[in-house]
Amino acid sequence: MSDSRIVKYTCPYCGREFEMEIYDTVNAVQEPDLKERCASGDLFKTSCPHCKQDFMVQYPLVYIDQANKFVLWLSTSEHGEIGKITKPLVQNGYRLRRCLTIREFTEKISIFEDGADDVLVELAKYDCFIEFVDNKKGKPEDITSIEYQRYENGLLKINVRTDDQGMSFLIPVSIVEEEMEQDPELYAIRDDEIPVVNDEWIRSLFTESAGQA
Repeated sequence: MSDSRIVKYTCPYCGREFEMEIYDTVNAVQEPDLKERCASGDLFKTSCPHCKQDFMVQYPLVYIDQANKFVLWLSTSEHGEIGKITKPLVQNGYRLRRCLTIREFTEKISIFEDGADDVLVELAKYDCFIEFVDNKKGKPEDITSIEYQRYENGLLKINVRTDDQGMSFLIPVSIVEEEMEQDPELYAIRDDEIPVVNDEWIRSLFTESAGQA
């Protein structure tokens, strides 16, 4: 079952305190409504009862999907109780990831529900970034986000967005797999360490391999 509790929160707009419900864990199989709210990010939306301002509140959350065998830990800290249960989860075939932001969290749900490899997705997103810049579609500083959209029929759809325009890429998974096979150790991760696999992580691989610590 999913676990929640009531906490006191201070509105960042009016400064007044109110009570709100937050979730420590969400079980995607047992609570399909909460699953949808996690996937959309709506679980983190709240409204101040005093000034009526809507905003997002991020808090630590463990998301468990038994059907697709993955666990996501939304946390900016590396330390937490989840670290005590990683071994049995990995032994049972679960993928474990730590997400630093709500955006990473919702995207990771989409990636894993689609049956995609998130390491491969991050490499595909990085390749799209390089192609976007090299083809002079925009400067690196113009890019506001690079987003996974879907995986189907052996293709990844990636969107590169800027303030005033954007570009979509359809990337054959086989091509990215070949790229990863050239240096499998570079992309190797350990699920029991609950790794962060995001755009910063993929950039760090190439920075380190180029000798730029």
